[in-house]
Amino acid sequence: MQVVRDWRDLPDALKGAAVAVGAFDGVHRGHQAVIAGARDAAERLGAPLGVVSFDPHPRRWFQPEAAPFRLMRPDQMAEALAPLGVDILYLLPFDAEMAGMTDAAFAERVLTSGLDIRHAAVGFDFTFGKGRSGSPEALRAYGSRLGFTVSVAERLDDAHGLKLSSSAVREALKAGDMDRAAAILGRPFAIRGEVIHGDKRGRTIGVPTANVPLGDYMRPAYGVYATRSRLPDGRVIDGVASLGVRPMYALETPLLEVWLFDFDEVLYGQTLDTQLIGWLRGEERFDGLDALKPQIDADARAARALLARL
Repeated sequence: MQVVRDWRDLPDALKGAAVAVGAFDGVHRGHQAVIAGARDAAERLGAPLGVVSFDPHPRRWFQPEAAPFRLMRPDQMAEALAPLGVDILYLLPFDAEMAGMTDAAFAERVLTSGLDIRHAAVGFDFTFGKGRSGSPEALRAYGSRLGFTVSVAERLDDAHGLKLSSSAVREALKAGDMDRAAAILGRPFAIRGEVIHGDKRGRTIGVPTANVPLGDYMRPAYGVYATRSRLPDGRVIDGVASLGVRPMYALETPLLEVWLFDFDEVLYGQTLDTQLIGWLRGEERFDGLDALKPQIDADARAARALLARL
């Protein structure tokens, strides 16, 4: 899969795709239904399958002071799209020019002149253009005039009535309901980041942790989680993690601190991809490390037991 970061001056080989258009934060099962519509069109038209998304997320552009809300990084998005058969990810810059475009200008300048798309697949609640003035119906009208077809995926709930949306994923994460979040996403929620140096208190009690800043990820429920972490070399290590502001030794910003089971290697500066498999308990304050250590051992046993059942 190729990742393209602009819509201007593209070679012909990167044009003419059938594309799904949207933010696709999370690439959850609802998003996958939109992409399936683009894939059907790509097969029918003999065109490449593309996804048009934006970096930064439009919400971050318009609300720079908003609390962290992302469900994935752009590189995670690319990895989630590859198994869906996507040939090209157009990760377009959401800048002042893009933010100022009317819906008509976006259809004409970006989708047609820039990408020369043959089909656009969108969700039922898709909006685009300055002031979010564009709708699926407007896109159909533009497509009819500009030479591309449009399909619209209706709202998709699963057989049990579970809403498949990014907002539903965020609600589940805030509640610590990792099973529900994974059911919507189609995979466990994962935090990816570079391991940084911490205060190394855990080492003094035999619990060394890999510390990963949360960046712009939305904040799941603070507490202790059973985890699975993928190392840069592809190894997957079970563990237990504390996510939050650590009441005993308060942090200014929340941190993910992962204890990898049966592992003793230096990871500083490396990128760790940690799935939050199950929420075990909320954050607590203890009277010193001697009181904390038995609880950490109990958390580790609980995490091992939970992970062994999967």
